[in-house]
Amino acid sequence: MLGLLLFLALFGLVVGALARLALPGPDPMGILPTIGLGLAGSFLGGLVAGLLWARPAGFVFSVLGSVVLLYLHRRFVQHRPLTGPGARRLPPS
Repeated sequence: MLGLLLFLALFGLVVGALARLALPGPDPMGILPTIGLGLAGSFLGGLVAGLLWARPAGFVFSVLGSVVLLYLHRRFVQHRPLTGPGARRLPPS
């Protein structure tokens, strides 16, 4: 059981970090939110892959799901665009 939790934490960290690298601009986010982003993106990617192809999601769908969630967070919570001068500014505190 401990091995599964460690695997999920490491997988979420890698997927969340790749999603943060895929979108330009600063993301003041610690390790735990990055793990949460990766795990939530994996869940979203699994739902999409399951609905479209009735198969489990792989690594690519996990990263794409995390990118979508990060984009939605920036757009609707932080009120920052994806491109342009506003994308490089830090979110309001």
